[in-house]
Amino acid sequence: MFNLSPKNDTVTMAIFAIAVLAMPLWLAPIGASYPDLLQKFAIFGIFAVGYNILFGLTGYLSFGHAAFLGVGSYAAVWSFKLVTMNVLPAVLFGTLIGGVFAALIGFVSLRRSGIYFSILTLAFAQMSYNLAYSVLTPITNGETGLQLTQQDPRIIDSLFVAAGEGLPSTNLFGLKMSGYPGFYFCAVLLIIAFFISLRIFRSPFGLKLLAIKSNQVRMNYTGFNTRPYMLIAFVVSGMYAGLAGSLLAVTDPLAGAERMQWTASGEVVLMTILGGAGTLVGPLLGAGIIKYFENIFSAYNDQLLHQMLAFLPDGMEGAVVALLGLFVGEGWHLTLGIIFMAIVIFLPGGLMEGIRRIGGMIQKRGGGKKPEQTGGVMRPTEQEG
Repeated sequence: MFNLSPKNDTVTMAIFAIAVLAMPLWLAPIGASYPDLLQKFAIFGIFAVGYNILFGLTGYLSFGHAAFLGVGSYAAVWSFKLVTMNVLPAVLFGTLIGGVFAALIGFVSLRRSGIYFSILTLAFAQMSYNLAYSVLTPITNGETGLQLTQQDPRIIDSLFVAAGEGLPSTNLFGLKMSGYPGFYFCAVLLIIAFFISLRIFRSPFGLKLLAIKSNQVRMNYTGFNTRPYMLIAFVVSGMYAGLAGSLLAVTDPLAGAERMQWTASGEVVLMTILGGAGTLVGPLLGAGIIKYFENIFSAYNDQLLHQMLAFLPDGMEGAVVALLGLFVGEGWHLTLGIIFMAIVIFLPGGLMEGIRRIGGMIQKRGGGKKPEQTGGVMRPTEQEG
């Protein structure tokens, strides 16, 4: 089921790293090569990869992962305010706090399974969201959100850097984390996150998680205690979310409770299912498609559509613009919903299933070899990333 060859894993990592680092080049033809959008691709790719470790391997559907995203953002901003504007402590702090928070929620939520687990995680996320708006206002700054101020102590920075007139920028040892430098910082962390996910998928620990997904009751009957493995998967997934949240604060030093809302949790579920839960690359594809629609399709307003379709006769132009306006601009959610419905109906395994089918069709037309047989038993094909 898994390809355990270190050589193939090295090739996979090399191709993935090149593809991520070259994103400004190959995304330029579709208008998605500007730094802000590339940063979102990388950050939410990390979020989806981490969520896939829980949902894709164990089958446990969490509706509360946005809580760890928000906690990571708050932790990173507090690191900027109290310690330094250097991004490394902020990223480390946000990841660790996300893991600790996940351990607390997972310890309670994993006492149940199925829909009850999902509801528990959703309840914890909404509790966190409401607490951030009310009781924890001294920490979160409520509706306004946690922001940088000139009065922040920034203990380490105050020892080495003279305070300027404006607000300082996040940096990596002096290199500002805005524009393409910010993207490449997020891209490197995405590559590292993908490598860790790859090793988890290929490890005996990953096989145990898959066995839990296949039949947890049977494993319990054999005397195997599944709860520690589930909790570890939940914590690791929460740390990925905390890392993504801290990177959101790195690229924009602001943390608000809206990042903990249930819609953010639902978004990462859509990303994972759309790309292909349980695959390595699928969640990344899902994250990229959703963020592309959110940032590109939502920008097509009626005025822009009229400019693009000016070559049509007046009566036809107005009708076409009215029709397309339902699917772009403010209606981009409708387009995304239609795509998601089509994927769920025709490709239950997500986009990666479609890619596998196309690959199989090409192989058949090219006269590819059939799977080898040994002793009358077909060798299972390797699971694709």
